[in-house]
Amino acid sequence: MNAPTTSAARISAAELHEYVRAIWEQAGSAPREAQLVADHLVAANLTGHDSHGVGMIPRYVDSLRDRELQLNAHASVVKDIGAVLTIDGGKGFGQVAAHEAMEHGIERAKKLGVCAVGLRNAHHLGRIGHWAEQCAKAGFVSFHFVNVAGDPLVAPFGGTDRRIGTNPFCAAYPRAGKAPVVLDFATSAVAYGKTRVAYNQGKPVPAGALIDHAGKPTVDPTVMMEAPFGALMPVGGLAGGHKGFGLAAMCEIFGGALSGGYTTHDDTLQQTNAIINCMMSVIVDPAAFDAPNAEAQADAFVDWVKASPLAEGAQRIYAPGEPERVTRAEREANGIPVDPQTWQQIRDAALAAGLSQQQADSWSARLR
Repeated sequence: MNAPTTSAARISAAELHEYVRAIWEQAGSAPREAQLVADHLVAANLTGHDSHGVGMIPRYVDSLRDRELQLNAHASVVKDIGAVLTIDGGKGFGQVAAHEAMEHGIERAKKLGVCAVGLRNAHHLGRIGHWAEQCAKAGFVSFHFVNVAGDPLVAPFGGTDRRIGTNPFCAAYPRAGKAPVVLDFATSAVAYGKTRVAYNQGKPVPAGALIDHAGKPTVDPTVMMEAPFGALMPVGGLAGGHKGFGLAAMCEIFGGALSGGYTTHDDTLQQTNAIINCMMSVIVDPAAFDAPNAEAQADAFVDWVKASPLAEGAQRIYAPGEPERVTRAEREANGIPVDPQTWQQIRDAALAAGLSQQQADSWSARLR
């Protein structure tokens, strides 16, 4: 395991956002694209999902150098039958393709009450909760099945090597005048990006999250970063991992196959730094149901659950999405922590994207 790094610097969200925009505009992104990418990455950090935040920039730059990530590409509707849309992302930024795909789906759901959107061939979609929140902000329920095509990192339940992606599932329920209920999780025990963060910080991962190359449990994130490679475990680990694996398998098929994209197998294994996601989203207008008390019932349930007596050691009960809102408030007030190794990786990526040494030095001085 790496030696622990020094403490993370705290960087304001506004300055970090400006830096991310500068990197991608220098790389060739149009201002709107750079804005959407910065919005998404910084929002992921604000909500505490550093695995999907600005630490992804080096991988994106590597994918751009591999000529996989396509700048300034947009979501393209390839089939439209009313309540079902098939959309191709053209290997463009997932932060753009998904935003545009959700716009299409929301507009259609306004007219028809429901829309299923199959998005394929998009570069990394990032934190999937971002897209559910986009739908919830418009007043729509949504749920999303995502696969990480051709990039296996997770062992199947009962297996010992990488066979499936981290394949997120997400769902959100809007509430008038209140924050939505948002469930968003990788179907692996931890997200792959969290092992990258732990590796950079020289910290272990939780027990039950990893196995080494021999299939033995480990807490050392090095097995995900250096050969010989181990694998992530599905949600539930050695005891309940059949549930996480089962959901991951359905995300693979719904997201990868039903969208017209592809699933992970021998013929599709990724050989570059690209991260290709496919997503099947269902967007629903809650007003389309005969359920005038739906929101009151949802609120009553949340209040009922949160009123449970606290278990020993617990400080509060969080509704889905609430921990992210708490973290966001703290980080908006105090800045986003970025550890030195991650910061150096971002700086190196900025240089590779075209920023001059002087510009990179200037940003490092501003954000130190």
